[in-house]
Amino acid sequence: MKNHNRMDQTREYRAIRAYLNLLQIKGATGPDILKRSHFLEKFIVNLIGKELDGNEYRKALEPLMETIPTDDWHNCLTAAREFYPFWKEDFKVIAALNINSGFDITSLQWRPLPTSLKLLMESLVTERFDASENWPLKAYAQALRQEGSEQSLVDTRVKLAKIILVRLKSAPVKNHKSYRTAVDLTLPLFNIKNNRRLFLVVVREFYHFWIGNPDASSLVLKDGSGNILF
Repeated sequence: MKNHNRMDQTREYRAIRAYLNLLQIKGATGPDILKRSHFLEKFIVNLIGKELDGNEYRKALEPLMETIPTDDWHNCLTAAREFYPFWKEDFKVIAALNINSGFDITSLQWRPLPTSLKLLMESLVTERFDASENWPLKAYAQALRQEGSEQSLVDTRVKLAKIILVRLKSAPVKNHKSYRTAVDLTLPLFNIKNNRRLFLVVVREFYHFWIGNPDASSLVLKDGSGNILF
């Protein structure tokens, strides 16, 4: 068993080196590479000996994230998302990410304002949303109702979608990067795991309405896993 662990560990470190080398070639700064390296070295302790499987990866990640300061969640989750194909040695995915600028080298400087979940929930009572925000909210609610959801489920999910929009209010640009940043830095505000999972389900479903995906309605209530690496 010792030999097996040592062999796995060598593979894990090889994956880290390959990932960090590619980041360096892409122009990532020394401090950013160092931060990701420190995080991944902690992460692989949980990964060693695990099957090369997405669920195993997520299970290894979740307890580690509980030890990460709130402000660092986005950077750490970004590293975990990008490292996954290196850990799996999925060279096709790595090549595709490389060609399509799939690596987040220039981190978004914007961050949503510090807050608590309690304050966010309270703000929804008085928060006003403009037409561009109300449209995806209404479309999401309608899609949930069309799937036969009870009103209480619709209300809960729309409320969680509104939290995403509130967090995005101050974003200078509204795109997938700002959406992901807002979500990553909201996740640690959920102390109850089941609530966090539900938020992640909404994050995934609502994104398609937010970007105006014409197939968004067909994607609701399909995946209830609440994957932290959405």
